[in-house]
Amino acid sequence: MALITFSSPDYRDKTVYAVAGSHTETVLKIARENKIPIDFECEDGECGTCAVQVSSVDDKHQRMGGPLTEKEKKVLQEIGKLTKDEMEQMIVDDLPSKWRLACQMIVRDEDILVQY
Repeated sequence: MALITFSSPDYRDKTVYAVAGSHTETVLKIARENKIPIDFECEDGECGTCAVQVSSVDDKHQRMGGPLTEKEKKVLQEIGKLTKDEMEQMIVDDLPSKWRLACQMIVRDEDILVQY
């Protein structure tokens, strides 16, 4: 089980349980099931409306996260959340992106903070 804490300036923190590794539980799906108001439009990784910042809750372990999908790479660059240099650095250092599309990010077995 993973714990996901959702946070925004207009909405107090809410922590929910998520089934890790289901391959269908996106951050957006979990947010919607728990009535957490993340903006979205297409739900298909095309518009960038659901861009969120994701970080690890545990300072001792770096967030692993799944790799960015090709759609995420393209859209995050288009909306200015990820530069080409940042993308190359993530590949070289094998680090996850702090920006994700909530409709594309699959939950892993890690506790995370999602800021929207």
